[in-house]
Amino acid sequence: MLTTLPLVALVALLLLGVPIAVALAASGMLGIYLVTGDLAKMLGIVALTPFDTVADYTLTTIPMFILMAYFSASSGLARDLYTAASNWLSLIRGGLAIATVFSCGVFGAMSGASVAAASVMSKIAMPEMRRHGYSDELAAGAIGVGATLDILIPPSVAMVIYGLATQTSVGKLLVAGIVPGILAGILLALTIYLWVTISPAHAPKTYRAPARERWASLARVWPSLLLIVVVIALLYLGIATPTEVGALGALMAGVIGVASGRLSAHDVLQALKSTVRTSAMIFLILIGATLFGHYMTLSRIPQEIVALVTAMDLNRWMVIIGILAVYFVISMFMDEIPLLLLTLQLTFPLITSLGFDPIWFGVVSMMMVGIGLVFPPVGLVAFIVGTTAGADLTKVYKGTSILTIALVVTTVLLIIFPQIALWLPTTMR
Repeated sequence: MLTTLPLVALVALLLLGVPIAVALAASGMLGIYLVTGDLAKMLGIVALTPFDTVADYTLTTIPMFILMAYFSASSGLARDLYTAASNWLSLIRGGLAIATVFSCGVFGAMSGASVAAASVMSKIAMPEMRRHGYSDELAAGAIGVGATLDILIPPSVAMVIYGLATQTSVGKLLVAGIVPGILAGILLALTIYLWVTISPAHAPKTYRAPARERWASLARVWPSLLLIVVVIALLYLGIATPTEVGALGALMAGVIGVASGRLSAHDVLQALKSTVRTSAMIFLILIGATLFGHYMTLSRIPQEIVALVTAMDLNRWMVIIGILAVYFVISMFMDEIPLLLLTLQLTFPLITSLGFDPIWFGVVSMMMVGIGLVFPPVGLVAFIVGTTAGADLTKVYKGTSILTIALVVTTVLLIIFPQIALWLPTTMR
């Protein structure tokens, strides 16, 4: 009974609003002490864990991807992408919303953070769609759900965290998200088109940008497309490690910004400061999760859960659906990184014991997290869109709920056809 007390303490601390890094560390320390009954041993583990956790070369991938995201945002690359996409798709009903989804997806290949994409695209796309008579429901829904593609499309910080937490190949995980990300984007575009066809009032206007303007906007995005091609090609071909790819991507994003005259010395300094703050927050959560992991290992709770589920002789698909449902519920209240670090210590041993592919589970769990991030009653990304764009949350939730259908369909297809996620990693060198 005492060994489960830290789990109760963790839930209580989170409900009280204690930062998740502190909650994980405190609960883990309590658990280690209760299991071992040795204060000196607990303090020894606490003394060694911070360095042992962060002194990992693979972890340098995270600040590199984050720096690339900040450089890309400060350089105005997202605005260029949106302008080009809207110029070419504006003649289709709902074209601006479809352009927003594609821009979010492409920007995701330069940032890897759904929250960053939601914030940046809300400032760029929302005013433009409002100017052309788009409803807030459609506009906010396209931004919010489009931003979730960034969890899948490399470079994805969440995928890196998953790989580190489960000792799964980070390179293969990043590549595994490409096809599902493209599929989700296509289904989102189809969902938007069907929505505005059934209810034209949500996207009343279409327009054709002058040919000269269309081609000029396309010319401005070639550096961004080059950055994406380089990042994905290096990952897929195995020429460079994810850390090296992240470093090169950050350098290229910075060079593009400086060369275009839109990334000043002040912007570079702010990007570096923001990268340090964000990386430090993630590393603190990792340290807390590692301490909690020591408790889980000593208490053998994961092994007991695996044994219990095995003894119940449940259909393995019932188990995976139950796990994904839990991910969906928790992700409505929590960002993807702490969610993964909090849950994987329990769920990963279970899914591997049932014979599920860890890379496939990584992709599917990201899909469920993405759905939760835009779904009421909280939905972190939906909340960011509403706050940044000045839109009523009720309208934001209506839009994201309708467009979430595309993500649900993608998830179902991934469950039925696992090769959608697994095919591309198997072709890697």
